[in-house]
Amino acid sequence: MSDIGIKDLAKHLGISTASVSRALNRPGRVSEAMRERVQTAADKLGYRTNMLGSSLRTSRTRNIVAIIPDLSDTFNSGVIRSMEATAAKAGYSILFGDSQGIRDREMQYGNLVQHKQADGVIFFSARPPFEDSLLESDSFRPPPMVNSCEVVSSDGFLIQDHRIPYVTIDNILAAEEVVTHLIELGHKRIAIITGGSTSPSSQQRLKGYQKAHKKAELALDKELIFEGQYTLDAGESLTREILQLKDRPTAIFCMCDESALGCLHTLRQQGFNVPDDIAVAGFDDIRFANYTDPPLTTVAQPVTELGKRCIEILIKLIEKKPVEETQVILPHKLIVRGSTKKPV
Repeated sequence: MSDIGIKDLAKHLGISTASVSRALNRPGRVSEAMRERVQTAADKLGYRTNMLGSSLRTSRTRNIVAIIPDLSDTFNSGVIRSMEATAAKAGYSILFGDSQGIRDREMQYGNLVQHKQADGVIFFSARPPFEDSLLESDSFRPPPMVNSCEVVSSDGFLIQDHRIPYVTIDNILAAEEVVTHLIELGHKRIAIITGGSTSPSSQQRLKGYQKAHKKAELALDKELIFEGQYTLDAGESLTREILQLKDRPTAIFCMCDESALGCLHTLRQQGFNVPDDIAVAGFDDIRFANYTDPPLTTVAQPVTELGKRCIEILIKLIEKKPVEETQVILPHKLIVRGSTKKPV
């Protein structure tokens, strides 16, 4: 540990030790200018916070666990960057767990909170990361938790008497808007590549697809619903299946942009022109969506705000501060680009 102590740092800056302590250990309680001033001086003098001593005094680790189904996913990476920036600004570190949707892995990461190695957890799945027997136990007291993206219902999770806050978008409405856009262009046979039957967001986007058909008084053809995953591979392989249909659709809606990229790749390989032969729409507005050929029509999710709000809510729970909103629905936006047009 550095020989420079907090008193030395305070003396160098000409401020109180209490002010220095707040800036280093509770940066959310001081101005941005003060935090930067103290941190700059600490770096210059070689001061390092004694995190062990700090955690013993506060019973907090200042660690957060974020359980993500796939850290390599392009959409998730945007959320992760926002989470890290927001947490660091508040003096917290994030332990990211790549669960690959495997239940045992989710629970392993959840155990870090149970074993006091982290103060709270954010989970991107349809279930809290704890054993069912524990969740059903009257003695279980949920740690600070926030559910993101894969939200089961508008009520979220209720564990004992604790409502778990969540942050998401209106997936039903967003999907309905994409499919309505295709219908209004004149498409009547629209195939859909889903994100999997167990994913709440996929189920909700399918409802939006169905709702748009119902409003337009178009018959739903189950032959056009292809169950996939939120992956490039699913977009590639299922597009090949779609092209085998006798009555081929004039448009394909992919439930995520990664599967839409796989779809575009397969169509190009098979000699189809997008959007003249088949229109394609995605979901997420990942950073590559505007650089495909043609640029991809999609739904923009507010990834930066999503990550930021998750962290802000969780830190309030950890620090036992009031949380004004526990059910946060962020705005989305339909982005129309060159991959969709009227059928020829």
